[in-house]
Amino acid sequence: MINKIKDVIKNFNDNIKNLKNNKQLEEIKKIYTGRNSPLNELAQKLREVSNEEKKHLGFEINEAKSIIFKKINDLNEQFYFFELKEQLEQEKIDLSLPGMNFKSGTKHPLNLVIEEISDIFKEIGYEMIAGTEYETDEFCFQKLNLPLNHPARDMQDTFYIDETSVLRTHCTNVTARMLTQLAKDKRLNKKNLAVISYGNVYRRDDDDATHSHQFMQIDGFAVGEKISFANLKWILEYMCKRLFSQEIKIRMRPSYFPFTEPSVEVDISCISCKNQGCNICKFTGWIEILGAGMIAPEVMELNGLNHKENSGLAFGIGVERVAMLKFGIKNIRDFYENDIRFLQQFKFFGN
Repeated sequence: MINKIKDVIKNFNDNIKNLKNNKQLEEIKKIYTGRNSPLNELAQKLREVSNEEKKHLGFEINEAKSIIFKKINDLNEQFYFFELKEQLEQEKIDLSLPGMNFKSGTKHPLNLVIEEISDIFKEIGYEMIAGTEYETDEFCFQKLNLPLNHPARDMQDTFYIDETSVLRTHCTNVTARMLTQLAKDKRLNKKNLAVISYGNVYRRDDDDATHSHQFMQIDGFAVGEKISFANLKWILEYMCKRLFSQEIKIRMRPSYFPFTEPSVEVDISCISCKNQGCNICKFTGWIEILGAGMIAPEVMELNGLNHKENSGLAFGIGVERVAMLKFGIKNIRDFYENDIRFLQQFKFFGN
């Protein structure tokens, strides 16, 4: 019987030599560890031998079972790790491949213009303020010499929230609020005040390549005791030369604005043809860039200031217009369509 036990182990070792996976191992496991395995059959025959032999042969059979179970467990673990390795190889992530390409952000061209103009005016003592876009009819129109039902309001038809509230049509609402505050604070009544305001404004308009119902504006004013039209001309010429070129010239033409008197339209010499005439300036040599003037006495009085003791200048700049001229942009809608190809052109500006 000892020889038969040795033959079972030998046959088992021969059978497991060429095993390749756990499926084949399971078949061998059923043969050598199942209910009808060779070792179990030998154990059944122990009743035919003496007690002394039974003890010895029982020990050998159990040793043989231990050897078989150990080798099966070792092979099972070996095949498990082998199959796991194969699975990992198939599901392997190639870390050498590039990850997601996150594009870096850039400053928007309109913000670039606002920052540049802000820097220019901060250098000469102006304070920069972002006013509210939601405004009352009083500060958007009435305190700026545009009373209820005045025909001049047609030029600035806007979006009404209710009967007394609007989306502002200009940043000049900040001028009205600052002048009113100046009049209330008597300690400032004899001092100069210079402010630049900026932000979105809204007007009922048909959108096209050069017009939009929403656009950005920069509005500036200065109030004091001895402010003259000469101060206004110097400030505007200084700003235009800083924005475009020291060779730029400005031209002032009489115009009308309800809150300034006298009022002017300001043109700059064409930055493309150097005042010679081209398609951009419609062969005039000049490009209109902003409106300006001296603050009207009526506006001073409506906001609580004595126009005989105070004088002031004011101007309004379309941010999109400046950006289109500076960067050669033909369509105002490019600023708002969020096309990454358009915005990436400004990666190296303002850094």
